Amino acid sequence: MIHPDILTYNDSQTDEDIAICHILAEEIDKNLKGAENKIWHRHPVWFLEGNPIVGYSKLKGGVRLMFWSGQAFEDDRLKTVGKFPSADINYTHRDEINKKDLKNWLKLGKERQWDYKNIVKRKGVLVKLTEF
Repeated sequence: MIHPDILTYNDSQTDEDIAICHILAEEIDKNLKGAENKIWHRHPVWFLEGNPIVGYSKLKGGVRLMFWSGQAFEDDRLKTVGKFPSADINYTHRDEINKKDLKNWLKLGKERQWDYKNIVKRKGVLVKLTEF
């Protein structure tokens, strides 16, 4: 079930971005059954066993969908984000969302996880939770 705070976040966007956010939330929730979801650092994020898997945020140029292990998906459509193994894709219109691709990326997100939950304990060192 999608947390009410996420629905409020989605509804606070502009018309086209509302549509993008609702599609993303529904597809993520459907494909990450049992995942905890909440507003984290002011953005919707889904977690498995305390580890962030996927989230999205409104940026100036659209809605950014980010996968915390996205670089391990080896998909050129996902762009590297920051110093960790995350990657993202930006949407400016609801028709750009390919639900088949999204489902596949969510599957990979479950299979290829890093231990972000314990990154502070490990002083910024990430450890793979699964082999990939």
